[in-house]
Amino acid sequence: MEGLLENAREFMDSGEDNLIKKRFNASASDFFKSIVIFCDYLIYGEIRRLPKNHNDRFNLLKIYFKEIYSKVCPLFEIYVKSYNFKMGLKEVLFLKNYSNELKRFIKNKKQF
Repeated sequence: MEGLLENAREFMDSGEDNLIKKRFNASASDFFKSIVIFCDYLIYGEIRRLPKNHNDRFNLLKIYFKEIYSKVCPLFEIYVKSYNFKMGLKEVLFLKNYSNELKRFIKNKKQF
């Protein structure tokens, strides 16, 4: 489980580095990957299994973490958009901010 959090932090750090260098598409991808890993961490903590793919992940989020699901879905659209279109600072900051929000949520959850 801690390995998941280490991976998420690594993608967050990479997202920051790419953001500083104005590589917005790479930064968007990195921040979204950190979001996905944080989601996987939460799912694993709830049902003791890791999602097989994005569809599985979204289905599990919808069942066990409805609020997170409602926030991650629009962010997934930004991530997919980064495959074919140039990302801007605003879009990357949405991803970065939510990644930080999930990180805080997990940190607070672990204290109980």
